[in-house]
Amino acid sequence: MGPDEALKDPRRRAVGARESLKRVLAGNARRLWVAKDADPAVVEAVVRAAEARNIPVAYVETMAELGQRCGIDVKAACAVETVAPRR
Repeated sequence: MGPDEALKDPRRRAVGARESLKRVLAGNARRLWVAKDADPAVVEAVVRAAEARNIPVAYVETMAELGQRCGIDVKAACAVETVAPRR
């Protein structure tokens, strides 16, 4: 399963800064995606936590694009692929 495919699977991803940060801090994140047009104040803590834990950070152009990659109908500032699928 490729990275974008994992983002579409709700069991293998978390969307939004708060949920992404929870997964990163818990050690349950495999990769972080951040929208370049997201408010830096919203995503800064998530990016810092991911970098401190050597979790790869990928950037997409817009929040709308990231929301679309996640298969949701709203914009997303960031999202993470989780290590293990939720049941």
